[in-house]
Amino acid sequence: MLSICMIAKNEEKNIVRALESLRPLGCEIVVVDTGSVDATREIAARYTEHVYDYVWEDDFAAAKNFAVEKATNPYVLILDCDEYMEQFDMGQLEQLLRSHPREAGRIKRVNYLTKGGERQEQREWINRIFAKAVFHYEGRIHEQVTARDGRDYDTFLAPVVIGHTGYDLTEEEKKAKAARNFALLQQEYERLKALALKQGFGLPGQPPESEQLPYIVYQMGKSCYMAGDYDKACEYFSQGLSFDLNPKLEYVVDMVETYGYALLNGGQPETALLLESVYAEFGDTADFKFLMGLIYMNNARFDEAIRQFELATAYADCRSKGVNSYAAWYNIGVIKECLGDAAGARSYYKKCGDYAPARKRL
Repeated sequence: MLSICMIAKNEEKNIVRALESLRPLGCEIVVVDTGSVDATREIAARYTEHVYDYVWEDDFAAAKNFAVEKATNPYVLILDCDEYMEQFDMGQLEQLLRSHPREAGRIKRVNYLTKGGERQEQREWINRIFAKAVFHYEGRIHEQVTARDGRDYDTFLAPVVIGHTGYDLTEEEKKAKAARNFALLQQEYERLKALALKQGFGLPGQPPESEQLPYIVYQMGKSCYMAGDYDKACEYFSQGLSFDLNPKLEYVVDMVETYGYALLNGGQPETALLLESVYAEFGDTADFKFLMGLIYMNNARFDEAIRQFELATAYADCRSKGVNSYAAWYNIGVIKECLGDAAGARSYYKKCGDYAPARKRL
């Protein structure tokens, strides 16, 4: 019923872990090699007979669609080589596929990365499971699952959790990856902009491609953010947020929050206070309240910062691990310590448990 599809190029250091995690599932595995010069293709052939070659065209959607075409089952799950299976319930998934045949399945991805010497986890839900006959990919880079008839579609939460280490890179690797992505995004942006202008962007009946423009601008900002160019990232996020956007879309939520972090990292804490104006639309999450706590903290508005950090801890769920618990308590401890309240600081540092920065402050 389900095939798992991957595209790969020079992924010998990652693909073993990915394929080993799939071995117990018993699913058909399709691997499309886009021009490896290392042992990627040979490694893939140890796990599946469905290994194909594809001439790379600077188009991730085209390569993934080729992989989907090679799958013999009606439903596919897409996995990248730097991802691996952590949790999977085939029985429950098959039931969901039968009851939601024209919907895309969203899986949970846990992004593992090291920042400032600290191990971090960020969680997100992404569309990765779908019927071949109903959906395909569109977009040269940061490709999106799109209905073949161009219509909007519903989704369901699938019982699948994957790990992802693609962001856990050295500074040199981050900059190289960001530069590659940015070049492809620029090409896609120019194509979409030209098409949108030709067909009447912003007018009734505007083409679906025009709706992708703010998403591409967002991804351009993310690439700059990854490369550490926070000023440029802020320019793109500001441009992206100038569109008329649905505040419930996940990428819009992430764009707002990453904009805030880019402003802080770029030394613009006063400008970051602009996010107060969108609190009503985006403020009902632990992640946004934690961000506002940091913004107030960096503007020396300490009472308001403590208030936001406390509010963040009232949420059971969050996208960035710790913002609803130890990370929020730690920042409250730092504020109290800096204000001379040693007893108060100790009480909050102790709430952080084994969180290394808090233990160091204690």
